[in-house]
Amino acid sequence: MLAKLEQYNAKRNFKKTAEPEGGSPHSDKLLFVVQKHAASHLHYDFRLEVKGVLKSWAIPRGPTMDPEERRLAMPVEDHPYDYKDFEGIIPGGQYGGGTVIVWDEGWYEPAAAEPLKGKKEQEHRIMSSY
Repeated sequence: MLAKLEQYNAKRNFKKTAEPEGGSPHSDKLLFVVQKHAASHLHYDFRLEVKGVLKSWAIPRGPTMDPEERRLAMPVEDHPYDYKDFEGIIPGGQYGGGTVIVWDEGWYEPAAAEPLKGKKEQEHRIMSSY
């Protein structure tokens, strides 16, 4: 898992930030989390659990409730699983400096013509279409 988080770890000084360094999933469901991030520019971070890490995208204009409205989601580095609970202030001068809060969270299943059995099959589906 360390190789998956190499980019994340390289951007942070864990002596100066309280951001999590790791963690492991402990559920048979796949997690999603949306965090509101007031950094140099207010944006939202959308994260999906896949294979033990949180695949992450920055959404500059924030989420919308209108299913017809499209929003830009820019891929960013994978985050460790324990980032799902992270709320706090990333110090100024550090990567992503600003306030982070959990805005929404829950469980998800990838869309499929037939129900997918179990977390591993769901993750395989996600990775094969990624």
